[in-house]
Amino acid sequence: MNAKSAISKEIFAPHDERMLGAVQVKRRTKKKIPFLATGGQGEYLTYICLSVTNKKPAQASITKVKQFEGSTSFVRRTQWMLEQLRQVNGIDPNRDSPEFDLLFENAFDQWVANTASEKCTFFQVLHHTCQRYLTDKKPEFINCQSKIMGGNSILHSAADSVTSAVQKASQALNERGERLGRAEEKTEELKNSAQQFAETAHKVRFRQDK
Repeated sequence: MNAKSAISKEIFAPHDERMLGAVQVKRRTKKKIPFLATGGQGEYLTYICLSVTNKKPAQASITKVKQFEGSTSFVRRTQWMLEQLRQVNGIDPNRDSPEFDLLFENAFDQWVANTASEKCTFFQVLHHTCQRYLTDKKPEFINCQSKIMGGNSILHSAADSVTSAVQKASQALNERGERLGRAEEKTEELKNSAQQFAETAHKVRFRQDK
């Protein structure tokens, strides 16, 4: 089981939530730690996760999840409701880059994703989720590539692929049905012709016998 599947099962499933997406990140700038802070837990991996509740009305949220060095389990840290997200900054709209910023009502974080493609996938899911679950105060997406905002997202592409496959299957069935129908009609015609021929031959033979 990979890390994201484990997070979904361990962190969100017990709270009746579905994880929609996640991206592994590191801070672009070091977080200031108070001078008196002691007893740190060492190195850790950080994931920014997007989830939604199964109960209606569905509520989406963004959660910071950590996995500390030497541990196989994950720890839920800060969580924000999606309504608190104010701005998503892709940093550079002209190239694939792993950097991005998230601005909330009461927080601002600067991140670097594990890979640029992982960031892009997370942004696509995040943008789609905002459009679906937020009616007012949708966050601003700035400095993002057009493929994130437009119809080329993986979600739309997947939906289009499924729709296309269904349409092709339906068309194939219809065409097959038409061919079978024509074959049945042809068989019936041949059957009738054979029957008429047999009856005609029988009558001719009966006359000859007389």
